[in-house]
Amino acid sequence: MSTSPTGLPASPPEAAAGPHAAPAPARRVRGLANVLVENVCAQIRDRVLNPGDKLPTETELMRVHDVSRTVVREALSKMQAAGLVETRHGIGTFVLPPRAGGVFRLDASELAASVDVLAVLELRISLETESAGLAAQRRTDEHLAAMRSALDDFARSMAEGDDAVAHDFRFHLQIAQATGNPYFADIMNHLGTTLIPRTRIPAIRNAPASDAYLQRVNREHEEIFMAIARQDAESARAAMRIHLTNSRERLRLAQEAAKAG
Repeated sequence: MSTSPTGLPASPPEAAAGPHAAPAPARRVRGLANVLVENVCAQIRDRVLNPGDKLPTETELMRVHDVSRTVVREALSKMQAAGLVETRHGIGTFVLPPRAGGVFRLDASELAASVDVLAVLELRISLETESAGLAAQRRTDEHLAAMRSALDDFARSMAEGDDAVAHDFRFHLQIAQATGNPYFADIMNHLGTTLIPRTRIPAIRNAPASDAYLQRVNREHEEIFMAIARQDAESARAAMRIHLTNSRERLRLAQEAAKAG
């Protein structure tokens, strides 16, 4: 992946970035905004950006990532809503201090977020189980190659100690795109990486046991991929349901442990 002059991974080129180009579709804007959010989040996790640091200006983010002002503003709005940054009018946007959290524990402020993630997982079980079945029936070789690329990047990031959130989301998004029904991908892009529980629960993401957690997630992804590859719709549905049900159970156990502590 190429990097920008600020050290952030470069966002994909935006077709509508030129001054005379037509505006990008809302779905594409959301997708590009999610990529930009993930880039900034990675810098915060890696301590390249620290609490109190000022983000580049909107104009600079547009130039470096080759995206429109609409994309930048949507990305900033998402980060503000997530409590990652704060915009001070007339001054700029600054990184906020992280919330406190222990090993596989949630503090009081994180418990509410975990409930939201559980609700999203319930939605995903319904949505993505059928998505996997349709993808198995309709996928092309190109779809399969894109899924394989996402899984390979997931494994590489995991080996490098990264949480692999972007590649996790990419794998699920590629499955949605392989259905041939644009509304599946539209919903996924709208929710973005908040679909991934560990993006909302830092205590889980930062725990020493997270390596084993990611290895289990990776194995479950591989089961889904193999079912889609052999075009076995029922097995793909079953593998996706197992994966998301396991994710829900892992999160529920972490939540209960936090309450008990």
